[in-house]
Amino acid sequence: MAIAQRGGKCAPGLILHSDRGVQYASERFRAQLAAHGILASMSRRGNCYDNAQNESFFSTLKIELVYRTRFKSRAQGRATVFEWIEAFYNPRRLHSSLGYLSPVGFEKLNN
Repeated sequence: MAIAQRGGKCAPGLILHSDRGVQYASERFRAQLAAHGILASMSRRGNCYDNAQNESFFSTLKIELVYRTRFKSRAQGRATVFEWIEAFYNPRRLHSSLGYLSPVGFEKLNN
């Protein structure tokens, strides 16, 4: 989505935070990241602190949305999580680590 939303061009230094899942470690996926200049950030085995940004995001997602919502179906859950990320978290939720800007606001300011 990051690539598509930016018209196929990503800002230099864009980092993809992920766990050590096979889908993120595959040679094909890593080649796609490299082709678009995206850096992979994957925690080392047995070190959960190596990728704290990713862990923090999922904690926030669970606390602010998932634990407070009763989903009627998997499809509703997926749609609700997508909407929370795209309509609230990225464009509006302020982050102290970004100087109290939203992720979208921070990206606009730094491009």
